[in-house]
Amino acid sequence: MLAACGFQLRGTAPLPFGSLYVQAAPTSQLATQLKRAVRSGSSTRITERPEQAEVILQIMNELQDKQILSLSGGGRVSEYQLRYRVLYRLTDSRNREHIPASEIVLKRDYSFSDERALSKESEEALLYRDMRNDAVQQLMRRLQAAKLKS
Repeated sequence: MLAACGFQLRGTAPLPFGSLYVQAAPTSQLATQLKRAVRSGSSTRITERPEQAEVILQIMNELQDKQILSLSGGGRVSEYQLRYRVLYRLTDSRNREHIPASEIVLKRDYSFSDERALSKESEEALLYRDMRNDAVQQLMRRLQAAKLKS
């Protein structure tokens, strides 16, 4: 019945370039996940050096931020807002911009309790990991929509 309605999973869309170099901090988990997503979801090749690539994705900044959202009557923190920001741009070997400097900003709110500090720390880490996964998916979609200039 479901197949008759025309429903299909999104699947993978090809990237509009044959090779990609990801320039990021050596410890960037976002870059590692992005490379894995490109390798598994497209025929685009990840290169080890920028001069070997058709385009260069520069992850210029990756930032995790935590802000107090609300306080209890006793002045204790009861909610936080977590933010995850990624600043990136896509250029080619001649330094022409195909995607100008752009930013992905993700936010999550979560309640906090001093009595459950350890479990709330792991919840925070889980939320940051979820936001990083979401940022990788958004970045993949933006790369798929990129129009390369001749």
